[in-house]
Amino acid sequence: MYITIAILLVSAIFFMSGKVRSDLVALCSLVLLVVFGILTPEEALSGFSNSVVIMMIGLFVVGGAIFQTGLAKMISSKILRLAGNSEIKLLILIMLVTSFIGAFVSNTGTVALMLPIVVSMAMSSNINTSRLLMPMAFASSMGGMMTLIGTPPNLVIDEVLVKEGFPKLTFFSFTPVGITCLAIGTLFLIPFSKLLSSKKENSSNENKKNGKTLHDLVGEYQLSKNLYRVQVHKNSPFEGKSIKEIDIHKKYHISVLEIRRKSTSNNPFFKTSNQELVGAETIVYEGDILYLRGEFENVQTMVSENNLLLLDTHQTEEKKTDVLDFHEVGIAEVLIMPASKLVNLPIKDSKLREHFGLNILGIQRKNTYILQHLKDEKMHSGDILLVQGTWEHIAQLDAERSQLVVLGQPMAEASKVTLTHKAPIAGIIMIAMICAMMFDFIPIAPVTAVLIASLLMVISGALRNTEAAYKTINWESVVLIAGMLPMALALEKTGVSDLVSKTLVGSLGNYSPYVLLAGIYFTTSLMTMFISNTATAVLLAPIAFQSAVSLGLNPQAFLFAVAVGASMCFASPFSTPPNALVMSAGRYTFMDYVKIGLPLQIIMGIVMIFVLPLLFPF
Repeated sequence: MYITIAILLVSAIFFMSGKVRSDLVALCSLVLLVVFGILTPEEALSGFSNSVVIMMIGLFVVGGAIFQTGLAKMISSKILRLAGNSEIKLLILIMLVTSFIGAFVSNTGTVALMLPIVVSMAMSSNINTSRLLMPMAFASSMGGMMTLIGTPPNLVIDEVLVKEGFPKLTFFSFTPVGITCLAIGTLFLIPFSKLLSSKKENSSNENKKNGKTLHDLVGEYQLSKNLYRVQVHKNSPFEGKSIKEIDIHKKYHISVLEIRRKSTSNNPFFKTSNQELVGAETIVYEGDILYLRGEFENVQTMVSENNLLLLDTHQTEEKKTDVLDFHEVGIAEVLIMPASKLVNLPIKDSKLREHFGLNILGIQRKNTYILQHLKDEKMHSGDILLVQGTWEHIAQLDAERSQLVVLGQPMAEASKVTLTHKAPIAGIIMIAMICAMMFDFIPIAPVTAVLIASLLMVISGALRNTEAAYKTINWESVVLIAGMLPMALALEKTGVSDLVSKTLVGSLGNYSPYVLLAGIYFTTSLMTMFISNTATAVLLAPIAFQSAVSLGLNPQAFLFAVAVGASMCFASPFSTPPNALVMSAGRYTFMDYVKIGLPLQIIMGIVMIFVLPLLFPF
């Protein structure tokens, strides 16, 4: 028992100091519990197979897809229009929307769903994300108090009441309690969330470190200048011929950058359109849109002679920067090394297209740019080539570092390109997942619904690839929760939980009902800081019931005190999954939760001690 308490206290000290990563502290405490024989290896690793942890992983993937497809930005823009320029209105709206969803969906799912939306809103309105994410996490827990299914402790106390012969709680029995919690939380967080705004954002520094953005490269190499889109009509001489046969470059001095064509699949769930890189053997079909680069007069001549449709008028570069996108095909700068076989070779003999599937769009040589008549231009050591190809082909250049060096972080830039054409698919998957989690008549467990949704996000292309899905997962949060969940089992096995609950609650039975209610509430609140809220509710609900009945009191208020105390725990990042989910994204430390969450937790408890007897008289 004493060893378990010592491990818990030392872990808490390290969590509060913030000098050691929280996931490392959790793993060290887990190993110590095994070394001292308190837990078996199977028990210690049980957290990693816990449904909450698996659900968290799946929800990170779903949230990443919502962000990647631009769906988060679409939803956030609507909320931003309602909020206007007011940070307070935005904060209130976020808390209201989050709590409403949290009333029907697990708070873990709610936070994972709202996380990319809130981050997108913060970026759009230039607000520090740390001011919004913690209130959002707290609001999801407050929303969980509004319905019977909102959070597991609600179901626990309902089960105890039914087991002891009391009437079953209705779906909305918790709503007055939840509304009270949300009102208290909102009034508290409006002024106090400003304390979180002092946290520094490093995005500008990160952008400088990451090198040029795709927009920078488009402007620097003048890719939008003299860029036109041409559609192939039926009976055009181009139809059914290869780029080599058409020989546009020789006839009209025009370069074909890429082709956009409708998907050949009849199933719109997977692909809506294809963005294809152009090679000599690429066949042109009716309806294809060719992206051309050349003089406007030459483009007009080609269009008139070949039954084509010009989709762009003669516009300036500034007006046409939105024509290019980089869903499947990207661009990157590549430096030619002194030992490269490409030195002194003309572009036409480089064979970058054959070996790597890449086209060369321009050359930067010292302070000059060579953008026209590239075919016969010889490459020099130190030249920087602007190459175009699929993101996978660009990534493969990393293996050729003795010949070529990719500059900047093109794959990081690729991850920023929103797959807007996949937004409807992501929205349908998200809604289906929420419905499966919300309605009991759908025979799918919440964790299964989340896993199915995360797989569909990858298969449907809402995420660029499987690697992109893995990158959306915040492993620090996952390991933190998985490492701390077995602590509840250790406290229970060694009798610490039982001793604390019976001592604190039992000693208050001789005083007034309000004192007993306060004892139950704050005991629950304290224990939830170190073990899961569900485990705390399971331990304390029977004790709270017996304490009330033995004094001839209505047990409902005391059981509700257990449910609220277990759910309204804000002073620790690992007390509830929502707190852990936003920890990394908001760059919070353990002390941030103590600074904001602890006062709110205490105020919430004081108010509830007086409100619960009004709603459920003794």
